[in-house]
Amino acid sequence: YLKISKLALAFAIIHSKPPGKSCKEYTEHLAKTVSEQDFGWKSKVEALEAEVLRLRQELLLNKICPRFCLENDASAETLLDQECINPMSYSSQLEDSGCDVSNDYAFDSLGIASDFHQSEHVDTSKRWLERVPPFNLCCTSKEESLTAPVQFLQHLLEVRKLSEGGILQADFTELENDSFTIFNSVSQLLDGLTIFYNSPKFPVSNFLTEAVCVLISLITDTKLSNHVLKKCFKKLEEFKKNLIQIILRNSNVNRFQALHAVSHTLVLLGRNNILRNSLISFLLSEVRQFAEQLLQAHQIQAMYDITQYENIFLLCMILEQLLQNETEESNISSSDYDGEEKIKFLKNLDQIILHLSDEFPLFSLYLWRVSVLLNSAQIQ
Repeated sequence: YLKISKLALAFAIIHSKPPGKSCKEYTEHLAKTVSEQDFGWKSKVEALEAEVLRLRQELLLNKICPRFCLENDASAETLLDQECINPMSYSSQLEDSGCDVSNDYAFDSLGIASDFHQSEHVDTSKRWLERVPPFNLCCTSKEESLTAPVQFLQHLLEVRKLSEGGILQADFTELENDSFTIFNSVSQLLDGLTIFYNSPKFPVSNFLTEAVCVLISLITDTKLSNHVLKKCFKKLEEFKKNLIQIILRNSNVNRFQALHAVSHTLVLLGRNNILRNSLISFLLSEVRQFAEQLLQAHQIQAMYDITQYENIFLLCMILEQLLQNETEESNISSSDYDGEEKIKFLKNLDQIILHLSDEFPLFSLYLWRVSVLLNSAQIQ
């Protein structure tokens, strides 16, 4: 049937071919015409789907808190004005290598200070996480796809804060009845952030900073995180894996600002107890695999990926930060993390460090520091 259809189509093209055009040229013209029509329909479908999602978001917000739409302009705006974050200055974020920074590892392209090696581990972004930033509709065309999910999720956080303060009454059990809206909103946000991190532009706009803030606030909120994680856990896991691969594979000369932004986002995600263990597993797996590949290349005097070698240190820093946070928290210790990847990582680690220490002393030191943190409970 397929062969007969193709033959019939070929005859139809030949018979309808205008004079002065070859069959090949006419076929290419028809294909281009059809593809343009398909593109037009696809864009219309995408626009309709976006509108349907926006209406579902409004409906869900109305079910959670019918009075929110009426009182949002007054009460929510007043509440958020008290917690408004001062706009960050991006004048110093130039498109250079990112190496020349006054504080080692203290620079972050999102305008947030983060020091991976602070002995006291002062959480400089804790207050930032607890705030709901004012929504900014001034965004570029590339960011427009994030507008609806960010606004919807931010409104959820606003309702949460207003209900907590007794200003509004809200029924968050409605989130259980509409998994589609929550999943699609969070998925759009995660996909948009992944696209940005793959090809970041500096200076980073306030809108994207707010998008990251909304995501972190959402998964750290005690009331909303359970609803969100229950429906979007796999998507969040995929997002973390994508960020790790972005760090490992980025070979741009001016990559360091972007990689520190990704690293900081991973650290913030790792502050959630549910997401932390899986993130540690992903990081341990990548560091272990690279260490084994580096050892093998060293033993046979083969070439190794120098870009990945440079980038692997960021994963080690993230690991160190997460494991130190685990150890320092009163209700969590590093002994709570006893996954399969920990066993694989520690197996033969001493031999790997022994063989690599002369040629790669810094990397060996980082491996040893991570192993100490993993075994800190036993050492104590």
